Parts: sequence; structure tokens; C-alpha cells
Amino acid sequence: MSFLLEIQDLQKVYKNKKALDGVSFSVKEGSCFGLLGPNGAGKSTTMKILTGVLASDGGNISMFGKDALKHRKAILQHIGYVPQDIVLYEKLSAYDNLSFFGKCYGLDGDVLKKRIDDVLKQTGLTDRAKDTVKSYSGGMKRRINIAAALLHNPKLLILDEPTVGIDPQSRNHIFDMIRSLKEQGTTVIYSTHYMEEVEALCDEIAIIDKGEVVTQGTLDYLFTEYGRKAIYMESETSFPTEKLTGIEAVHSHHQGLIIETAAPIDLMEQIIHISKEKKILLHRLEIEKPSLEAVFLSLTGKTLRD
Repeated sequence: MSFLLEIQDLQKVYKNKKALDGVSFSVKEGSCFGLLGPNGAGKSTTMKILTGVLASDGGNISMFGKDALKHRKAILQHIGYVPQDIVLYEKLSAYDNLSFFGKCYGLDGDVLKKRIDDVLKQTGLTDRAKDTVKSYSGGMKRRINIAAALLHNPKLLILDEPTVGIDPQSRNHIFDMIRSLKEQGTTVIYSTHYMEEVEALCDEIAIIDKGEVVTQGTLDYLFTEYGRKAIYMESETSFPTEKLTGIEAVHSHHQGLIIETAAPIDLMEQIIHISKEKKILLHRLEIEKPSLEAVFLSLTGKTLRD
């Protein structure tokens, strides 16, 4: 699989403060690539540079095998961008909004009409096409915003937190759209505050913090490289954890304990042995599932909502 996008040493300075300090990552063609980071980490700045909204202060960007700076105009014709803020004319109907944005992309006549029909169907809003946008729910507005970005059949779709404040139905519809677009060969860059969305949709992830990429890779890679190894245990009475060897840390969690260790299987055997010896009834004993939240916290020292 070839790379559709390659970024090297991307720089951006705002008022003598570095917003991006050498951001580098690569996105494979036909994949969904997750961009994670705390507020102010540089995610939106990176996306705005990729879409030509902002100019960079240094670094190189290659898109579709071309220098993005030298071929900016030609490259932008193949990019769809959905910003955090909804960009629609509230007093116009969804159809008229799409007609306006389609003409901005150079579409007209029967071609534009067909593309409007197509994206309305994709977003599940055909029956509400003639209604004014101000009558839409937040989720429906988000879907029309995405529809506008799809009118010109982009090869790369950039979504900046597309599910903030929307209903579960719209979120599921957006998920289905992204999976369908991937199957059709569209590459997606997806920024979100919700870890479960990244785990459900993304093939690879880059974690950005303080304007730098901390790491990039698949979920399996991140879990293997940075995920803590631990077990979860619940017992009828207090368990003598001081008798266990190979413990790195112990945390109270729900009704039991999370015990971090480099050798979870060995530790489970110890717990079973001691529980039989001390006649302690175990309610639960299991290896903890790797968590992207825990990986993120270990790498950045903060949660996405900090």
C-alpha cells in the first residue's frame, strides 16, 4: 500500500509560539488515519495547512506523489475538508447549500444535480433536502457539512472532530459513511476527542502533543509498545497483594484491583495459588484489555479533554 500523504518536519509559529514543531507522519492510501492530541496540540493547525487554509512556516508535504506547495491548486481539487465549526447557510435549504458549494468546486448542470442527489443519499437526508438548515438537528447539520465536502468526489477527506455534540444515530451514520468511503478507495484523516471512535474506525494513529508527533502506528503497535500489562481481580475479602512478586503498581478500580506487571500469566498463577491457600473466593480474575486512553495518558500525561 503506497502513501497518499507524507509530512516531514512541518512548522508553524503563532506570535512567537510554536504551534507545530517538526510534525512528521505518513498516511497510506485508502486508509482511515486518526489524529489524536489534547486541546492545543496542533491537530487543527495541521489540518488547516493540509487544506490550504493556513500557510506553513517550514517543512515538506507530499500529496498524491506531488509537492503540495508547488502543486497546491491542482492538489486542493482532490481534497474534501470538514472543519470543526459547521459552515452552512442556515436560511437556505440543504439542497441550496449543496448547490452553492458544488459551484465553488466548479460543478454545474446535470453533473452537479447528480452529485447533490448522491451525497444526500450518502448522508441519509434525501427526504429533508428542501428543508432549511436552521430546522435541522446538530447531527443533521454535521452530515450536510460532510456532504458538501464530498460533492467533488475527493480522494482525501479531512474530518476535524465531525461528531462533536451529535446524536447516536448521526454518529453511526457518519461511521457507516466513512467505512463505505474507505471501501471505495477514499483516504480519510480523522481527528476526534473520542477514543472509541478511533478504535472503531482508524487503521493507524498519530498522537500529537505540544506540536510534535509523539508516536504513530496501528492500534496493535501502540498497545504492544506503550500499553500497560495488567490484570484485574475481584475477591470476596481483602487480598494480601504484599505476598505477590513481580508487581509494578496496584490501583483500586470499581470493586477490585488493577495490578500492573510485566508477567500477567505468572501473576495470575500466584493469585490462584494464594487464594486456594488462604481460602479467598475470587469473583473475577482476568488480563486487562489494552486501552488507548491509557496509552494516550502515558505518552502525554493528560486526557484528551484536558
